[in-house]
Amino acid sequence: MTSARRRRTVRRTPRRTARAAGAPAGLVLAAALVALTGCGDGTPTFPTDPDGTLERVRGGELRAGLSPHEPWTALGPDGTLGGVEVALVEDFADALGADVTWTTGGEEALVADLEEGRLDVVVGGFTASTPWTSKAAVTVAYTTVTDEHGKPEGHVVLAPMGENAFLVALERHLLDQEVTAP
Repeated sequence: MTSARRRRTVRRTPRRTARAAGAPAGLVLAAALVALTGCGDGTPTFPTDPDGTLERVRGGELRAGLSPHEPWTALGPDGTLGGVEVALVEDFADALGADVTWTTGGEEALVADLEEGRLDVVVGGFTASTPWTSKAAVTVAYTTVTDEHGKPEGHVVLAPMGENAFLVALERHLLDQEVTAP
């Protein structure tokens, strides 16, 4: 009994490497290393904050903006703050060992302060359908309520765009909370 042997042909296509393209291998390796580690101590950290928000807030000051929107956020006649979102922000600051400095005002002014780096978070009963998504990062919904039309609405907090380590820390904190609609 004779077994037929098949001859397998493997076609190899030449790969164009960085060296073949004329770039020295060391240069390519160095560029890849810088891209992966950033400009710090060589330890990669993902996600990152280009403006260092999380590191600045940790053990320091969390600058929060509040636009009154009861029952989520409230501003009493004597200047006292209250509401579910005030408690969430203060708990987050405690978790980071930070003190909260509050700024109150209208949404437009607070979002502008957030964009300019003068605030770290803004609360005001915002939902996932907020019109501020082009100017602020929006957290995941920390609770969902039903609106007057019977549709579910997720409530969110606004943060600076691009400060991803800070946003991830905030979202983790929010998701660890059990928030029920007021």
